Amino acid sequence: MRNSFDAVRNHLESREAIGFIPLHQATPDDWKRIGFMSGLEVHQQLNTRQKLFCRCPAGIFNQDDDYDGEIIRHMRPTLSEMGEYDGTALMEFRTRKQIIYRLNNENACTYDIDDTPPFKINREALDYALEISLLSNLNIVGEVHITRKQYLDGSIPTGFQRTAILGVEGEIQLSNKKVRLIQLSIEEDSCREISDIGHTRIYKTDRLGMPLIETVTYPDCDTPYELREAAEYIRFLNRSTGKVRTGIGSGREDVNVSCRGGDRVEIKGVAHNKWIPRLSHNEAYRQVALLRIKALLNKCIPDKSQWQIKSTPISFEKLNSDCPFINDARKSGQRIIAVNLPSFQGILSHFTQPGKCFANEISDRLKVIACIEKPNMISSESISEEGNPIDFDKIRKILNSNDNDAQIIFRAPEEDIKTALETIQERCLMAFDQVPRETRKALCDGTTIFERVLPGADRMYPDTDSAPIPLSEEYIDSLGKSLPVPINTRISQMKEWGIPADTYHYLLKKNLVPLIERISDDFSYPHKTIGIFLGHTLKHLEGQKQPHKEFSPEKIYDLFSFIRSNNLDPAIAKPVLSILMDYPNMDFTSILTSLKFKKRKQEELLAPVSFLIGKFREIRKSDRHDVTLNWLMGQIRNQAIGNIPLNEYSQLIAVQIEKEITE
Repeated sequence: MRNSFDAVRNHLESREAIGFIPLHQATPDDWKRIGFMSGLEVHQQLNTRQKLFCRCPAGIFNQDDDYDGEIIRHMRPTLSEMGEYDGTALMEFRTRKQIIYRLNNENACTYDIDDTPPFKINREALDYALEISLLSNLNIVGEVHITRKQYLDGSIPTGFQRTAILGVEGEIQLSNKKVRLIQLSIEEDSCREISDIGHTRIYKTDRLGMPLIETVTYPDCDTPYELREAAEYIRFLNRSTGKVRTGIGSGREDVNVSCRGGDRVEIKGVAHNKWIPRLSHNEAYRQVALLRIKALLNKCIPDKSQWQIKSTPISFEKLNSDCPFINDARKSGQRIIAVNLPSFQGILSHFTQPGKCFANEISDRLKVIACIEKPNMISSESISEEGNPIDFDKIRKILNSNDNDAQIIFRAPEEDIKTALETIQERCLMAFDQVPRETRKALCDGTTIFERVLPGADRMYPDTDSAPIPLSEEYIDSLGKSLPVPINTRISQMKEWGIPADTYHYLLKKNLVPLIERISDDFSYPHKTIGIFLGHTLKHLEGQKQPHKEFSPEKIYDLFSFIRSNNLDPAIAKPVLSILMDYPNMDFTSILTSLKFKKRKQEELLAPVSFLIGKFREIRKSDRHDVTLNWLMGQIRNQAIGNIPLNEYSQLIAVQIEKEITE
């Protein structure tokens, strides 16, 4: 690789070599060919008044600049009982991170930093979680054992999360298959990350300790679209209880993906289910690409034990470059280090994800482990459209590189150089052996970046501060008596009612199907009519305006009660709803007054028709009945809304037009 043209060509050729195709062009055969396998960990906050193991209020969120105090902590690894260090702990220790927790007196206490023992588990939360476990067809445990799960990224100040398994071995029914569930756990939520720059990571503690459930599936999803369907199903199931929180951050998915010959990679904290297909598709092909890189390296370098990077500092004078990367390093007092990667020609520019190559794998780890903010490196195989801003011929001479070597230069403060070099060597050696087991962060473009090493298997141990909680059969039976209708049954119901399929997602997401039933059963309106009103009209109005915070879809029940008791036509519901969403406490009579609505009999509605027909003849002089009818309806339809169905009104006017013309 001597220039960017060669790097771009290699990038495109390697993309073709692994058979990558965009998601929208892929078929089930493509995913079968690469051995796509995926499962989910679905996290959902429970709508309780208090947190899980203390009595602080839950659901009170503070603005990012609103806090009463800060606590600073540093990660230090300790030996386990087996005399070993956890890989994640060692990685976090190498980052030399300073973790800052911003707390508010209203929703934080000494429990959050393990200075106070836990209270007994929040029984409201336990009830909710067990109901959802039953709804998920899980086998409920006989006794709840609270354990501690290590959390080593700093998102929990104590370094561990209290969690308990409530149900095991269940299943959910998708449109074409069943997906098995491993378990459902109840646990406390972690902190909200505010920023992560350099060696400082800042968290907000308002979310910390809130009750959360985690539903874990087996890797039964064979396509990215099955994976999204499973995520949606679990989300709808949770919401159908009416006992979970909604809104940004209340529900999050971790997506576990692998391909044939690859390994489990966890895409962490996926906020939007619509991202899941592209994220999982791209991750599976990233692993296919890494497996090809492994084969290429082992072919040209049979003995990796002798492989070693070579590095040297380079003065700014020798570079003689005006590129922003170099100028920024000079201004900030950073050093420039050149690194030679023996026999890595064509590897750095090898395709991994859309718009990314293997060089990004190194750059991501420099950001996370060495804490060097991006842009932190430039490679000799840049695939940027602008070309390479560095004269790498000079770099090769300085490093005494061979023709089949690749080079990178990175910038870093003096104290981070050693960690950066170790990180580069470590990631390159991994490429000879494996797809690294790691946690990756989801980006909105469907790609991912390295976040941290996956925790070890032995991260759970008993919580000696919490006694086991027996669950009697009578208690479980009592919870099972009030379960909502299963989601697959709801979908079948909507099909039977004739509700359009394009409303299902919205109606299930908002848990509006029970409202359809209540309105239809209590006021004798067709299920289809109410389903369309909620699934189309309400959704459309929500898209046009931000409803008042006190507005609830439950007010629509009262609206149809008012319409039925006053013998109004249901068409009046749409204009009334538009105002109701802005003024939810306004009474319906006042809303009708603001709409200038007047109750009229049929004779009053037809009274102006003769005059308007004559007026139309003066204006248009058309004898076509349909043209006349359309014009008339445009003039007087508003007075009919709420008084008479528009189709019935149209038929009456059509008869009047025929009569006028005949006479």
